[in-house]
Amino acid sequence: MTRFFLKLVETSDPELLRRAMEWLYGFVRPHLRAILLLLGLSFGASLLVLAQPWLTKTLIDDGLLAKDFGKLVQVAVAMIAVGILGTVLSGINRYLHTRLSGRILFALRDDLYRHLQQLSPAFYGRRRIGDLLSRLDGDVAEIQRFAVDSLFSAVSSVIGLIGAVTLMLLLSWQLSLLLALLIPIEVLWLRWMRRKVEREVRSLRERSADVSSFLVETLPAMKFIQAAGQQQRESRRLEHLGQGYMSQLLKLQVTEFFTHAVPGTLTSLSRACAFLIGGYWVVQGTWQLGALIAFSTYLGMAVGPVQSLLGLYVALQRMTVSLGRVMELQQEPVPVRQPDSPRSMPDGPGELRLEAVRFAHDQRNEAILRGVDASIPGGLKVAISGASGVGKSTLIDLLQRFYDPDEGRILLDGIDLRELDLQALRRRIAVVSQDIVLFRGSLADNLAYAAPDASREALEQVARLARLDSLIESLPQGLDSQLGERGQQLSGGQKQRIAIARALLQDPLILVLDEATSAVDEATEREVIAAIDQLFAGRTRILISHRPSTLAQADLELRLENGLLRQLEVEHHGR
Repeated sequence: MTRFFLKLVETSDPELLRRAMEWLYGFVRPHLRAILLLLGLSFGASLLVLAQPWLTKTLIDDGLLAKDFGKLVQVAVAMIAVGILGTVLSGINRYLHTRLSGRILFALRDDLYRHLQQLSPAFYGRRRIGDLLSRLDGDVAEIQRFAVDSLFSAVSSVIGLIGAVTLMLLLSWQLSLLLALLIPIEVLWLRWMRRKVEREVRSLRERSADVSSFLVETLPAMKFIQAAGQQQRESRRLEHLGQGYMSQLLKLQVTEFFTHAVPGTLTSLSRACAFLIGGYWVVQGTWQLGALIAFSTYLGMAVGPVQSLLGLYVALQRMTVSLGRVMELQQEPVPVRQPDSPRSMPDGPGELRLEAVRFAHDQRNEAILRGVDASIPGGLKVAISGASGVGKSTLIDLLQRFYDPDEGRILLDGIDLRELDLQALRRRIAVVSQDIVLFRGSLADNLAYAAPDASREALEQVARLARLDSLIESLPQGLDSQLGERGQQLSGGQKQRIAIARALLQDPLILVLDEATSAVDEATEREVIAAIDQLFAGRTRILISHRPSTLAQADLELRLENGLLRQLEVEHHGR
């Protein structure tokens, strides 16, 4: 866990906790009117609940025991009316509460997701996707429950407690002293238990993340697992993780049982004492039976809110763990930000210039780029070669501003990339890599992902240019056929043709092919690159590959080695 997380959980830094709570309640404030309405409904519902025991007392003492049938009828009608009104208020309250909770939940999740969208590829390279899913789902929901549900629970509990105590004092101040004895004991017990609950909740969250990470890792790789004959091995891993989760869940259940069982037992003892003492008074004729029943009911109604309010200790610890896990992500620094006053994309041909560019990944001591200087005139076909791991893909990430150089700068048509609108820049630089991303949806949806407004004719045109004709003909509904999860039923070559067609449809200023044709044969590769040369004539094309045929016929050849980019002599091979 990060230092931020530990500080937040231990709440040793009040300023840190204050900022976290401000972030949380920033999503609650826009709904203040809805909250006030719900609080009013809760107040009315609480008053109706408090009225029922007093009506029961009146029914018994002034109706049954007084043998007043008229009074009996009046109170019975009042009880029916109160019950119906309480049911209606409860239904409205539940509906509005669910709507409010859902809005705040998705606002929290949307804010965190938007923050995650700004983080670098390096962040996702070092984090488990299952852990991120656990935080986006379980932890955000836990925070929302505390921020909304606990608020209304606390208000209802306070109203119920004040009302119940007031009515208990009216019935018997002597028996009300039982509550004064009960509350301090419960407070001490819950304070003692809350640290244990906190530790076990945190551990349970980690076990849940382990299971999620395992599923995210293995389900997409099921074909490989089957081919390697390791199904039993992975099943045992899942069983082991499941046992760890279940063991921790049971430990938490036992802890929470004792956390609530001791106050519950004390409540039962207090009610028994109230019946013994009050029952003796009733037998002696100094107190009425209805008053005893009403007092016992109010005692339970008073202790319930006390337990609920003290239970906020437990809820606070659960929420603090979740808030710490979420804020750990929320505090993750965004490496690249939109400029305050972004400049429009230039109308130039796509000239790139790198000036003393130096860059090192956080986890590495040595810089992967060590003062790169290069000039790439717009409209040229550029080949970049180099051994694996020398930084070719990092160079492309810098062009798309997933990172900014530690030193130096990169200019597009004379403008520093850091001055340009970030989204516009990335739309104008299309990258086709060997790792193809396909989403669940139709082939047309995937082709038009970066250009959702593209016409049907444009989709069909780029499909032909990328030689997708045979694939489309083999699909039952052509372009409208569903590809399924990650397009797993497609071959590597088919996926790369889809990616190339998608880039063509994006109509970028600069096209980067990063090992993009590695899964197709050389004849198909020549045809695809020839089509790209024709379509993107006059635009900058950057080709990265280990295959010499891919880099052939380039206008400019560069080689990246030892952190520097040097120009090679161009061989035109018969041109």
